[in-house]
Amino acid sequence: MKRKSTNRRNPHRNVLEVRVMSPRIAWLGFLGFLGVLAKVACVMAVLAGIGWGVWRGVRHAFYQNPDFSLKVIDLNANPVIDELGVARVIGIDLAACPSLFAIDVDDAANRLKTMHGILDARVERHLPGSLVVRIVPRMPKAWISCPGEGIREVRRAGAMLVDHDGVAYPCPELQVQSTAALPVIELPASADEPVTVGEKIPHPELWHCFLLLDSARSADPHAMQWIESVRQINEWSLELRTRGGTRATFALGDHPRQIESLRAALDHAAGEGYVIDTINLIPKYNIPITLREESPPRAILVKPPGAAADPGEVRRERDLGTILNRN
Repeated sequence: MKRKSTNRRNPHRNVLEVRVMSPRIAWLGFLGFLGVLAKVACVMAVLAGIGWGVWRGVRHAFYQNPDFSLKVIDLNANPVIDELGVARVIGIDLAACPSLFAIDVDDAANRLKTMHGILDARVERHLPGSLVVRIVPRMPKAWISCPGEGIREVRRAGAMLVDHDGVAYPCPELQVQSTAALPVIELPASADEPVTVGEKIPHPELWHCFLLLDSARSADPHAMQWIESVRQINEWSLELRTRGGTRATFALGDHPRQIESLRAALDHAAGEGYVIDTINLIPKYNIPITLREESPPRAILVKPPGAAADPGEVRRERDLGTILNRN
């Protein structure tokens, strides 16, 4: 026992503090603490048992209930992926008939978004057995060819497409047929700005080619059927190659007029039975063209000085000049 007295100078205000400690008292305190822990453990055990029971009930009512098993994948029509592809990407074993509640719809949507041909995706459960999948596919605008970066093949699965936002992505298997008629944009290699899958192509040449293709589509809804490729050949001009092999030179602007002149020239050539090899559409008047000689070589009649020209030749020259210079 320890006795401590304070303030001895003032006999009327003495404080006596007594502290008593023994092994028996310490043991009793420890037993009390263990009792509290035991009570807490019992409460936790009861709560855990209730939770386990609830979980088992939920699993039996929902997860293991055959009424809520996956029966239908409701997928919107698209050119990128089918129902089997959705199941494969999400990781669903269709043979096991999984429960709808066992499918993490948020994770499923995120997995679908990782596909290069899909711009956005949404997945929902619709009871009792439908998994609703809605995707927004990328809308391709052209094929991309960049031999300097090893991108050479086009119009096949895995070849490079570019959408309307300028994002490059490999062509999915299901999209090959619907994109086969798209033109090819030929780009130069760039060490500083390479073509990267899933990212916007930074080449300014791409956007110049886009403007030309947009003008062609506005002037002729079927333009993508007769345009083979487009490329920028220098700082001030583009070259468009038709499916027939005609190479047409365009300026970086004033495309509607030039497209109209090209269509008129091609129609006139088809009607007269000759093939235009090259045509420069930058001038508004006196548009230069070269013709492709597809017939065997033949002798050229040289007329004596002063002889009259053949009327058919004069008429053909005048008609062609009228068509190309009508503006």
